[in-house]
Amino acid sequence: MDHSLLGQAVVYLAAAMIIVPLASRLGLGSVLGYLLGGVVIGPHLLNLVGQADDVMHFAELGVVMMLFLVGLELEPSRLWRLRGPIFGLGGLQLLGTGAVLLPIGLLLGLPWQQALAMGLILAMSSTAIALQTLSEKGLMGSDAGQKSFSVLLFQDVAVIPMLALFPLLATLPGSAGDGHGDSFLDQIGALEHTLLVLAAIAVVISAGRFLVRPMMRAVARTGLRELFTAAALFIVLGVTLLMTAVGLSPALGTFLAGVVLANSEYHHELESDVEPFKGLLLGLFFLAVGASIDFPAVAAQPVLVASLVLGVSLIKALVLLGLGLAFRARRDQAVLFAVALCQVGEFAFVLLSFARGSGVLAPEVATVGVAVTALSMALSPVSFVLVERLVLPRLLGPASAPREADAIDEHNEVIVAGYGRFGQVAARFLSANGHAATLLDVDSDQIDVVARFGGKVFFGDASRLDLLSAAGAGHAKILAVAVDDPVKVKEIVHLARVHFPHLAILARARGRGEAYELVEHEVEGVYRETFDSALRAGVDALRLLGTPAAMAWRAARIFARHDEESIQVLAEHRGDQARLVHGSRERTLMLEAALRADRGIEPGEPEQAWDSEGLRRLARGDGD
Repeated sequence: MDHSLLGQAVVYLAAAMIIVPLASRLGLGSVLGYLLGGVVIGPHLLNLVGQADDVMHFAELGVVMMLFLVGLELEPSRLWRLRGPIFGLGGLQLLGTGAVLLPIGLLLGLPWQQALAMGLILAMSSTAIALQTLSEKGLMGSDAGQKSFSVLLFQDVAVIPMLALFPLLATLPGSAGDGHGDSFLDQIGALEHTLLVLAAIAVVISAGRFLVRPMMRAVARTGLRELFTAAALFIVLGVTLLMTAVGLSPALGTFLAGVVLANSEYHHELESDVEPFKGLLLGLFFLAVGASIDFPAVAAQPVLVASLVLGVSLIKALVLLGLGLAFRARRDQAVLFAVALCQVGEFAFVLLSFARGSGVLAPEVATVGVAVTALSMALSPVSFVLVERLVLPRLLGPASAPREADAIDEHNEVIVAGYGRFGQVAARFLSANGHAATLLDVDSDQIDVVARFGGKVFFGDASRLDLLSAAGAGHAKILAVAVDDPVKVKEIVHLARVHFPHLAILARARGRGEAYELVEHEVEGVYRETFDSALRAGVDALRLLGTPAAMAWRAARIFARHDEESIQVLAEHRGDQARLVHGSRERTLMLEAALRADRGIEPGEPEQAWDSEGLRRLARGDGD
C-alpha cells in the first residue's frame, strides 16, 4: 500500500473529526467546517496533504461519487412530477443568470465565446452545499427547499447539453494536460466531436433501457449481494470509460451511470448500499475543495478575484430573489431560496476542466474560474448563517426567521412526531383512553392553531437526536412517526433504531412502496394513511350492494389481515420487480380464495347474489 496515500487519508479524517465538530458547535454547520479543515491542511497553509495536484485527485473522487449519487436520485417519475418548477424555474435561473454574466465577461475583455461559457458555468449552483445546508436547517420541506431542489435538478440535467455545446465554442487549441487531448479527438473537428459526444450519451441511455435491467435482474437472482455491487461498479466504470474516450469528464460518466441505474428497479437497493458512505464522501469533497483553493493565484489578482466572487454571488442572489418572488414565494422563503443557491457549484470544476481542455477557455481564465468557484463555495455557508441570523429578523420580522426548537418540559410513555391530520387522530385517541403523549411538529401555524384550542404541541424536528432525547425517548415506550414527509419518516425511524433500540416504533406510510421500506427497518407497526378509511368505504359499498353488514365487516378484517401479512412477505422482494409482481399475484389469489371460503363458496363454484331467503337465513344464524 502507498504509505503517502494512507498518510493523507489519515490527515483528512483527523481534520474532519477535529474541525467539523467545532464549526457545528459554533452554529456554522458541517459544510463550512469541512471547507475550513481543507484550508488548514491544504498545501498553502500546513501543507499536510501534498501539492495541489494531489489534492485535486481527492476532490475528483469526491465529485465522481457525489455525482453518481445525484444521478441515482433522478427518477423519471420524479422529474415528470416536478416538470413545471424544474424546467420553468430552473431554466429561467440558468439562462437568466448566464444572460446577466455574459455582458460582464465582455466588459472584462473576454471573447464572446469565453464570456458565454463562463456565464453558463458560473450560473451553476452547488447541489452538495445547498442540499446539505437546507437539510441541516430542516428547510428541505419548505417552499425555499422545494424550489432549490427543482433548480438543482434542472442544473444537473443541463450539464449534458452544455458539454455538447462547448466544443462548438472552441477558438483555442485543446489542452492535452487536462485529459482531453487524445490523438483521435485531435484529428476531428468541433462538430464531429459534438456528434460523438451525443452518440456516446445515446448509447448510455439505450444500454440502460435495454441491457442494464436484464443484467441486474439476472445478477439479483443469484442472491449474492457482493455480485450485485460488482455489477453496479462494472456499469459505473464502463460508462466512465466511454465518457473519457470521447473527451468528457469521468465525473459526468458516473453521473450518467447513476441516471441509468435510477431507471432500474434496483436503484433503491443501490441507494441503501451507498448511503452509509454518502456523508463521508461529501465531507471528503468539501475538504478537498478547501485544500485546493489556490491562494497564490488569489494573491496575484486579489481585487479581480474578490470582485468576481462577491459580484457573481450578488448577481445570482438577485436573479434568484426575483424568480422566487415571481413564482409566488413569501419574502422570507424567496430570501432563503436566493442565499441557498448564490454560490458556484461543484459542476463548475468539471465544466471548467472540460472547457479548458476543449479549447474554449484560456488556461488563465480557467484558473481564475476555479478560484472564484472554490471561494464562493467556502463563503456560502457563512452567507447563509448571516442571512438567517441577521437579515431575516431585521428585514422580515422575527417571526420570519427559522424558529428555534421549544424546550420540552414533559415526558410521557408515547412520543408522537407529526401532529397533522394523521398524528392528531392517534394522539386524541390515546388521550381519550388515559394515555398522554408528547407531541412534536415543525409547522408553526399548526402548533398555534392547536394552542388556541387548549392543546400543547412542541416545535421541533424529530429527526434531530438532541430533540428526540429531550422529548424523553430514552424512557418512553412508543414512538409514533406521523410526519408527512417519507424521507423524514425514514430518517426518524433510523435515528430511533440506532440510538433508542428499546422504543416500539409505529410509522406512517403513504403507500405500499414506503411500507416495504419501513418493514425493512423492522418497525413494530406500519400504517398506510388512507388504508383504513378506504377499507371502510369498501365495506359501505358492499352493504349498498346487498351484502349483510356482519359479512362485510368480517370480509374487511380478513382483507386487512391478509394485506398486512402481504406487506411483510413482499418487502424482501422490493428490489426485484419480477419476484415482487409474481409474489403479489400469488397473494391476490390467496386473498380471493380466503374470501370465497368465508362466503361458503367452493373452489370453481360461481358467485351467487344474496336473495331475500338467504338474508333471512343469515339473520337467524343459519348461513354465517
